[in-house]
Amino acid sequence: MKTRHRVERDGQPKDLALRIHRALSWLDRADRSGEDNDARFIFLWIAFNAAYAREVGYESSQSERERFHAFLAHVVRVDAEKRVSDLLWQEYSGSVRVLLDNRYVFQPFWDWRNGRITETEYQRQFDGARRIITKALGSGDTLTVLQVVFHRLYTLRNQLVHGGATWNSEVNRNQVRDGTSLLGRLVPLVIETLMNHADEDWGSIHYPVVD
Repeated sequence: MKTRHRVERDGQPKDLALRIHRALSWLDRADRSGEDNDARFIFLWIAFNAAYAREVGYESSQSERERFHAFLAHVVRVDAEKRVSDLLWQEYSGSVRVLLDNRYVFQPFWDWRNGRITETEYQRQFDGARRIITKALGSGDTLTVLQVVFHRLYTLRNQLVHGGATWNSEVNRNQVRDGTSLLGRLVPLVIETLMNHADEDWGSIHYPVVD
């Protein structure tokens, strides 16, 4: 993709070319993380963030999750080859299913443990999320499955980035391993989708290069 981007970037909108350049740089750094899945996950998330983050203004009422929800909807809409969809269905028996069944990357679990909601409410939400996934799978609703997956990945991201986990800790190896595996497959597809659809409006970037 880096070689392809060097060939195509002069013909891309300036913001998109920089967005892809930044995302590819962090993807490359993730690939050089070896067996350190904590570092690899963080670098992959930065690559994803570089791909989707856009300037929305201080008065925007959108949350971070709403912004990447909108971005994922855009990616799925233009993905005529159904590559993202194919990946989710192929992986569902593996890392996707395991991640969705892992309560430690389900934010209401922590809301219960921290006394914000009751155990009954946490369980109700967990069971409800399972029903949503089952219905989405039955109807081939790629976007819903993708968004729920990213809910889980976002919780894992918060744990790592905000110091809610110990580096290389034994207690969270499963979710870090599975989250890293899945993000490592999804992020390159997302970046390639941007490259394949350079004529789409992917928004203005945060922090443009200033001479």
